Amino acid sequence: MSFAHLGLRVELLKAVKAKGYNIPTPIQNKTIPVILDGRDILARAQTGTGKTDAFALPMVEILSRKGSCDRHPRALVLTPTRELAHQVGESIKAYARKLSMRCTVVYGGVRINPQIDRLRRGIDILVATPGRLLELAAQRHLHLSRIEFLVFDEADRMLDLGFSEEISAILDLVPTQRQTMLFSATYTPQIRNLAGKMLQKPEYIEVTPKSTAAEAVTQKVHLVEQANKRALLAHLINKGNWHRVLVFARTKHGANKLTEKLLEQGLSATAMHGDKSQLSRTRTLEEFKNGEIRILVATDVAARGLDINNLPYVVNFDMPSVPEDYIHRIGRTGRAGASGIAVSLVSHDEKPNLRAIEKLLKQKILVEKVDGYSEDSEVPDYILYRPNNTASEKNVDPDLKALLAKRAAKKLRLQSGSTKTATSRKSSGSKSKSRSKSRSGSHPLKPSNQRKTRGRR
Repeated sequence: MSFAHLGLRVELLKAVKAKGYNIPTPIQNKTIPVILDGRDILARAQTGTGKTDAFALPMVEILSRKGSCDRHPRALVLTPTRELAHQVGESIKAYARKLSMRCTVVYGGVRINPQIDRLRRGIDILVATPGRLLELAAQRHLHLSRIEFLVFDEADRMLDLGFSEEISAILDLVPTQRQTMLFSATYTPQIRNLAGKMLQKPEYIEVTPKSTAAEAVTQKVHLVEQANKRALLAHLINKGNWHRVLVFARTKHGANKLTEKLLEQGLSATAMHGDKSQLSRTRTLEEFKNGEIRILVATDVAARGLDINNLPYVVNFDMPSVPEDYIHRIGRTGRAGASGIAVSLVSHDEKPNLRAIEKLLKQKILVEKVDGYSEDSEVPDYILYRPNNTASEKNVDPDLKALLAKRAAKKLRLQSGSTKTATSRKSSGSKSKSRSKSRSGSHPLKPSNQRKTRGRR
């Protein structure tokens, strides 16, 4: 079926063609007719399946039929992150401008005044993150009483980020008579509860089973000690001549530290996480897309909603604690028919995470050895001993192993001793202060009283 059979007007069909799309994706085929029919939907599809256009096209189509002279928004699209809001906004604008409709995007991390100015000029469609939306509404720069369409994009991530209260507050601001669309990468109990509160007799649409990853992605695992992860990552990038690599780190601090180490080895890398300003994150993303930055180290939250064409490599430097996040991470590559490679560096402590992911996928992920780096691989001759490596443990000189164990124990004792000394000093310091206060409190006589005593003598 072509887009022409979905009931869209000519202007939108031309806009779709200008984007290079000829045939609707499965999620678009199933979703667009339902939305045009005026029904609520609960849809689940992986990232990169075309879900943004699945709601953007019919929403713009219906709004264009009615027309409006009001400056307040008639459609609201909520996203969990700034990057996703920007991406969704750009996609909707490509269609809205063809029909002289106005769309704007608001999110935190940037100055609010320019956003207020755009709202005053009037809009039809608003794309927003929950926090900034409520801030604008509280300041009475935004009225949501005329909302006809309400869309939650990546609703599961909104709940993961703790936006439950904000969602409830937003629902209190919009009309109860509206068409609501909820899109989620996963169907958790929380998502089903949320759908039960806001959807009226929804159509359930599911394109991809939750336990499958994108077929175009080749998945690999390297079992490696935590201390060797950075060296292995640098080796893989250099040896494979990898360019445009998205690396996932668990924490902001971890992302910064890894970026520093990669830069020390002469690799072009930048970190992207929630502590970075929106201007910095936008600039970093553009430089990465343009090939000016070779490696982008990001946290899950910062990477949510990233849309990067022809991204060949995704690396899980830290394994996700939630199995579904693994599918979302590797879904950054292998998009739009292109192939991709997803590499996971798994330490001993992360093996339970790997097993949980394989259980979700219902398949084992290929484990590959990298000589000199991964567990149980051949250790180069110039490395005399690598702890916890099976081959190295067998071949190591017993005296060398005993010497290293003795040094490690001594280092541990010194660290323990320094900690006790610091604690003891702190304790004695507080006792000294206490004694000082006690002495000062034992002589209550004031100078004037002392002079009177001397006079009597």
